[in-house]
Amino acid sequence: MKKILITALSFVVLSSCMSDDKYDDYNRDPKNPTQVEADFLFNAATKSLFDQMTSTNVNSNVYRLLAQYWTQTTYIDESNFDLNNRNIPQNHWSEMYRDVLLDLDTAKENVIADAELTQGEKDARLAQIEVLAVYTWQQMVDSFGDIPYSQALNASEYTLPVYDDAATIYEDLVSRINAAIPNLTGSGFGTDNIYGGDISAWAKFANSLKLRIGMRVADAPGMASLSQSAVESAVAAGVFTSNDDNATIAYAATTPNTNPLWVDLVQSGRSDFVAANTVVDIMNTLEDPRRDVYFDQNLDGDYVGGPYGDNNSFSNYTHIGALMHQPEFRGVLLDFAEVSFFLADASERGYNVGGTAAEHYNNAITASFEDWGVDGAAAYLSKSDVAYSSAAGDWKTKIGRQFWLAMYNRGFEGWTAWRTYDTPALNVPVNTGNAVPFRYTYPVNEQNLNETNWNAAATAIGGDAQSTKLFWDVN
Repeated sequence: MKKILITALSFVVLSSCMSDDKYDDYNRDPKNPTQVEADFLFNAATKSLFDQMTSTNVNSNVYRLLAQYWTQTTYIDESNFDLNNRNIPQNHWSEMYRDVLLDLDTAKENVIADAELTQGEKDARLAQIEVLAVYTWQQMVDSFGDIPYSQALNASEYTLPVYDDAATIYEDLVSRINAAIPNLTGSGFGTDNIYGGDISAWAKFANSLKLRIGMRVADAPGMASLSQSAVESAVAAGVFTSNDDNATIAYAATTPNTNPLWVDLVQSGRSDFVAANTVVDIMNTLEDPRRDVYFDQNLDGDYVGGPYGDNNSFSNYTHIGALMHQPEFRGVLLDFAEVSFFLADASERGYNVGGTAAEHYNNAITASFEDWGVDGAAAYLSKSDVAYSSAAGDWKTKIGRQFWLAMYNRGFEGWTAWRTYDTPALNVPVNTGNAVPFRYTYPVNEQNLNETNWNAAATAIGGDAQSTKLFWDVN
């Protein structure tokens, strides 16, 4: 459900449209209801979140380019990190606030007001809403840094929302997920797009998200205790233990419910992307069997990545794998491979998560192979430059490199793994030589219409630049 953009302008517009309840009643058409059922809003927000995180449309999601899994052919601004020419930060900001967070907030209000639900049913539904909201807020912080949070969804009171401190938001997200998890029992939304009403699966998802939040701040100043307590309590309560637990959406073979990748790679009829030499060269060196599904064999079995950030001929370089051209290819928010890499990291830090770092590392790589339907994980793990005991670098380098490889179709997490572990060495774009961004800059609308609060936020984070690191990125 499309709503007005969440920018300073949108708050002004929304405030100007406020009226007394009796006038609202006059404006309602009983034949065209404006009050949408909570389950519809919840599922709409779910799909919007998956679509935004899955898409490769250069107007809205360039994370695969930031992670240097793919590079471009004719139009190369984004692979050279010109992200404002198409207003990419603005588009992402608007989509996440408008079509995810606002829909979830309205769904929450409608659940609370539903007199036909028992309190237990309300609690379970509100907890599910909270899990997706926490996921979205974390993603926004990890993209921008400080963001409007405490005042962001209250247009009637705050037309120009302040930006909250990113670390403080993280602390609150832990509190929110802690409060939600005990209520993930009984009967929630029976037709949800992720787990089809399996509330126990939602509990695992929530704990795994809490694990991610805790691990993200493991190196952040003053947050080591929060990190360890969040991680250990999440693991004790039950995180993902196999790919069966993955938070995925099943896309359909027909529009409008196809995988957004299909829209941009197939339906568009365009040839805008090839595999980047960054990832191809590393996988070639490792003789990684996942190349057969990550990439197409359009070069007689050879894999040749396009020089990152260059004008690349589509016919001369390795294409994107056939699986990602399928309209029904699944979308993913969080998976067992990611969870296992976090557990390997936590084990190295001495957190009480059970198992060894090597065991979790092996589980993560094996899960990636299995999720892609690729054989040969055991043989791959026995290679001296892959095995945890012998691969080059310290434990962060070992985990970070394989984490990045496993997130191939999840560009945001691949980019975040690189920001977290500072590996692998990403390439400088051929055309401009610009540095790889550490964050999105704030939307232009915020700079123009919420200038005072934007200035305060820019100062607080150390400058509104792509080169500014987030509070947890201290390596």
